Amino acid sequence: MKQKCYIWGTRLKEDAKGDTDEYEEMCTLIGQGEYILIRMHLASLQAKSDIESQIVSAICLILNQKNEKRFQEQIYCLPPDIVSMALSDHPRGEFISPKTNKEFRVEAYPSFIEFIDRKKLSSHPYIFAPVCHSGHWWLWLINTRTRKCQILDPLHKKAPSDERKDINKFTGYVFSRLITYAGGKPLEKGEKEKEIKAPYVKISGQKTSYDCSIYVMKWLELIEPENIKKGKYEWDNWTHEEVDHYRVEYASRILFSEMNTQRDRAIRESSVIRLSKPSSVLLSPFCQINSADIETG
Repeated sequence: MKQKCYIWGTRLKEDAKGDTDEYEEMCTLIGQGEYILIRMHLASLQAKSDIESQIVSAICLILNQKNEKRFQEQIYCLPPDIVSMALSDHPRGEFISPKTNKEFRVEAYPSFIEFIDRKKLSSHPYIFAPVCHSGHWWLWLINTRTRKCQILDPLHKKAPSDERKDINKFTGYVFSRLITYAGGKPLEKGEKEKEIKAPYVKISGQKTSYDCSIYVMKWLELIEPENIKKGKYEWDNWTHEEVDHYRVEYASRILFSEMNTQRDRAIRESSVIRLSKPSSVLLSPFCQINSADIETG
């Protein structure tokens, strides 16, 4: 059923005029407001594709609602929407936006504030915050008790450029402002808030140029911050086949989530799909599924 859901959710259809259904609403998550995903977002889960930030936000929202101690008491997964919008206004980590000529303010992004759980953001011991810039994803681990931050990057063991260093300083400031907005204490005070340090943790990561978001989303569930020793995190890396499988998994987790008001539709319309090829080839780099490979009843 997961494979059927994946095909149903990620396949773009084309009509006689050549128009696609990429803007069709596919999922509405009810939690902190109504978070809507369209088919274009889900289509980014196709093999070898860069995943849209809305998918990462959806996974954050779903994890935050899980009835597990990890997410109810220990770790809050911060949806990346506001940070992504802030970086679009401050593309090189400038504290004064070249677009608006203003400093970052949480209130400048009202349409995304509703998706933040202020209680968890201000009270949980750890915040896991995905960040995306120029198509690459990495993860901030923020200890709200010690006010210490660390970065897990699937591709880099240190900031790859001076621009990335500036972006990291700016995003640290954004996180501090968000925590303060939610009622917590800033990560630093005064001008030091613009100099927040976040050393990189040495960790084995991606083997391709397009799977960084998969690593970040899985790390939200798996990383135990207290196990980071001397700037390293030891773990068994995934094979390329496992990473590909997670793309199928995330489509079904989102569309079949109990938070999705369109869940019944997803189940109903996925169930009528019949695959004429074995499911093991779904995400093979040597095979791309198209309409000729799918039978619908």
